[in-house]
Amino acid sequence: MKLESGDLVMPGDLLGIIEQYEPGEGTFDDNGQIKSSILGNVTLDSKTRKVSVAPLTGTPVLLERGDVVYGQITDVRSQRALIDVQIKKDEDRQLALPYLGAIHVSQVKNDYLDRLTDAFRIGDIVGGKVSRIAGENIDLNTEDDECGVVKAMCTRCRDYLEPTGRKDELICPTCGKKEKRKISTNYLY
Repeated sequence: MKLESGDLVMPGDLLGIIEQYEPGEGTFDDNGQIKSSILGNVTLDSKTRKVSVAPLTGTPVLLERGDVVYGQITDVRSQRALIDVQIKKDEDRQLALPYLGAIHVSQVKNDYLDRLTDAFRIGDIVGGKVSRIAGENIDLNTEDDECGVVKAMCTRCRDYLEPTGRKDELICPTCGKKEKRKISTNYLY
């Protein structure tokens, strides 16, 4: 199949080889094969010998250092909490790529933290600032006041927890259990 300017392509579609074209916006070089990185329309520039893809639905949401993202805690280990990152703050679309975030125990807050489970639990919704990006993996920092747990459930009865007014403490309105978390100033209740 011969590719022409204006053709609709999907992420991963072959657009040409490195000997034919130079990769442009919306493309990537995969061992000498130029492929589309986004859904969009192809532009073949015969003068510059460049191939690019114009996004069909606007520019994809990509992360940069310093961005605040939100996701759900999927695992809490002794030194790291793992997060399935879903959205970037102030964006109405999902991220272009699925990211797996991690928060190291030293990046949770400015004070000493004895146990990571005193800050996060599996299922908590957290906001964190991107400190490092390595492909699909990102490191997050929750030391700022607006970062941390924005929604949490009781580990006993699974009702949503509410702030007690004390720093880093939530209470279940159903069973009365008090739990520690690294609470964001944006906590939803």
